[in-house]
Amino acid sequence: MSGHSKWATIKHKKAATDAKRGKLFTRVIKEIAIAARSGGGDPDANPRLRTAILAAKAVSMPQENIKRAIERGTGELEGGQIDEVMYEGYGPGGTAVLVEVATDNRNRTVSEIRHLFAKYAGKLGVEGSVSRLFVRKSQILVPLEKATEEHLMDTALDGGVEDIRNDGVNWEIISPPEAHLPVLEALNKAGIQPVEAQVAMIPSILVKLEGKDAGTMIKLSEALEEHEDVQNVYANFDIDDKVMEALAQ
Repeated sequence: MSGHSKWATIKHKKAATDAKRGKLFTRVIKEIAIAARSGGGDPDANPRLRTAILAAKAVSMPQENIKRAIERGTGELEGGQIDEVMYEGYGPGGTAVLVEVATDNRNRTVSEIRHLFAKYAGKLGVEGSVSRLFVRKSQILVPLEKATEEHLMDTALDGGVEDIRNDGVNWEIISPPEAHLPVLEALNKAGIQPVEAQVAMIPSILVKLEGKDAGTMIKLSEALEEHEDVQNVYANFDIDDKVMEALAQ
């Protein structure tokens, strides 16, 4: 499991405030609208939309909010055009960083993202500069106490699971992107509730960070994640668990 995946778990524990919840709602609403625009408003015929709706329900988003987001995406409701962009850059210690955004103003967003990289000892790169270091996979995190590895294998293996890893806190279930929904639905049917489930960019090579670089990398991650247009941040850093927990305080 990458250090950044562990950081996702720590963030989940920290995200209990109303402000964090509101930001999460905004991100899910944007994803629903983008999914509906690209693949239509019928979740049965649009796997990405179905996944986004499951994510919305997992954070207890009201059905009316979900409906409005779909209608905005399909054009039934007015709203500004939202574009998806993936920015690539370098963080402290030579780490590779991908920043997935949903924005209605590309010029403003890229300027602000560039500023955040520079502020925390990083640099925004060009398209293709670091994306080769990541592979797109389904990533589902299930707390260790919620299921045994054998139970998970019996429940989700038929859905297309490639690997199940124990990181000391969660089971990390890795699958091909097309297996994301089948595996997630199999877990839900078995009453197993993940703490996080997404089709993510998983790093193929990790960079060990210590000392100042570790602290600065966490600050960069937090700053990017708090930006209103950022949907996801992926990075290939590896930081000692105890150090990461301390930095999260």
